Amino acid sequence: MTRWLLGLLLLALPAAAQQRLDAGEAWQPRPTAAPAAPARAMVVAAHPLAAEAGRHILHDGGTALDAAIAVQAVLSLVEPQSSGLGGGALLMHWDAATHRVSAWDGRETAPAAATPELFLQDGRPLAFHAAAVGGRAVGVPGALRMLEAAHRAHGRLPWAALLAPAIALAEQGFPVSARLSRQIAADQDRLATDPAARALFFTAEGAPLPPGALLRNPALAATLRALAERGAAALHEGPIAEAIAQAVQHHPTNPGRMTTADLAGYMPRRRDALCTPYRVYVICGFPPPSSGGATVAMTLGLLAPQHIAALAPGSVQAAHWLGQAGRLAFADRNRWLADADFVAVPLAGLLAPDYLAARARLLRADQALAAPQPGEPDPAAPALASQPPQREHGTSHVSIVDGAGNAVAMTTTVEDVFGARLMVGGFLLNNQLTDFSFLPEVDGRPVANRVQPGKRPRSSMSPTLVFNRQGGLEAVLGSAGGGRIIGHVAQALVALLDWNLPPDQAAALPHVAALNDRLELEADTSAADLAPALQQRGFPVEVRPNFSGLNILRATTGGWLGASDPRREGVALAE
Repeated sequence: MTRWLLGLLLLALPAAAQQRLDAGEAWQPRPTAAPAAPARAMVVAAHPLAAEAGRHILHDGGTALDAAIAVQAVLSLVEPQSSGLGGGALLMHWDAATHRVSAWDGRETAPAAATPELFLQDGRPLAFHAAAVGGRAVGVPGALRMLEAAHRAHGRLPWAALLAPAIALAEQGFPVSARLSRQIAADQDRLATDPAARALFFTAEGAPLPPGALLRNPALAATLRALAERGAAALHEGPIAEAIAQAVQHHPTNPGRMTTADLAGYMPRRRDALCTPYRVYVICGFPPPSSGGATVAMTLGLLAPQHIAALAPGSVQAAHWLGQAGRLAFADRNRWLADADFVAVPLAGLLAPDYLAARARLLRADQALAAPQPGEPDPAAPALASQPPQREHGTSHVSIVDGAGNAVAMTTTVEDVFGARLMVGGFLLNNQLTDFSFLPEVDGRPVANRVQPGKRPRSSMSPTLVFNRQGGLEAVLGSAGGGRIIGHVAQALVALLDWNLPPDQAAALPHVAALNDRLELEADTSAADLAPALQQRGFPVEVRPNFSGLNILRATTGGWLGASDPRREGVALAE
């Protein structure tokens, strides 16, 4: 075992925990506290082993982008339920030398044979898992080709060196976390239908792997070795691509339409970041096909007339304004936002100051808007129908700053927990096509986010960079959580910029956020206590658990402070 790998395992398995494992007691990892002192460089990721891999790359002279590649490769192994080689990712990059912000799009695409009726049966939408499990919903994965393209622009260390930590861990094994064990158990009826997944995630007796069990993934190690040698082409062409296409097309109950030509033809995109003002800051988020950057920007634009800084973070009035702005922004999101390569998205109109000011005037300080409706941001915009609400899941987020000041905010996903529950080469395939609208039209009008060949499904991923008006980088953040990502990131930005909370407090703040027309309050927190007052104001309130995955970096006078969401198992590690 290499010295580096031994160090990783010692980080993930402290001595006291190892003694408990030796005694037969299950080990449950706990998130570490945020670093006590600011640092020049830092990695915040959703699993200690992934964060340590990124720190290792920074220590060896790698850039923030180099570290992100190492983190993603390890997440494919240790957090397969959320992201991996078979999924997609959206990455915001800040180049400190050129002062350029780039939005790297590794979102999955629909196969060439996909049709708008992909998720209809006898004219009716399929149930979510009937669509998601199997080959039907697998989109052409894009994370690796995007990261490879970004590496050519922003990397320093050799590509193969960035995959070495994940290869070592896949071969030697890692202790299964309590969170991964719980999610295997919760999904076992679906996950165990795939023979490769059953062999990897279950004991010989068929039970879900318990916390602390050593999980080795030699098939993933072999895939990573091929990627180290041939780059992303090893996944998009040749034997691995053949295996992906065969698995998708020949699923026994829910086959899909992806071909090797779809895989070979995938191209990432380098897009212009979506940067908008808020108070004395500039917020840069991801443009379409993500709805995250625009909806966060609309939410903040609707909040701008209010003196949020004067409100207590846990107050009814603060929750009122977060809910009002979020619900109205979601109404526009569900009507207008989709892949702008296929749909005329009226982005400039949605974010125009006059339009946002007019929308903000619809909101009252003491009463919820009864039924938020989309606005008309551009008279030339096409006549579209709003997408009905449907499930969105999954994701993991990574925030990194290197010693030269370069930064990465990357949100990465396979969509639902364990994606399509279809495993090839040691990694799970995504079910990302279920992020399209199951209904291609409503009342005779097309839905912007309908399925089309080659199109990228609308995302809620919201990797975000924050700058001061002088151009200095102030914060790097994003979250896991499917459709709830937008609310998590908007609330975290208010916490950081209006309430001046440090990143650990911003990440731990009880969640109050809109999801479509509802206002969700996090169960078992002080936010739940606000429900009666908010219902009295007319909000449709739902109190529910909320396992966000915020990972935040914040600039201070002495360097960077970082924190990972205490609801999960992530860490912030300083280099």
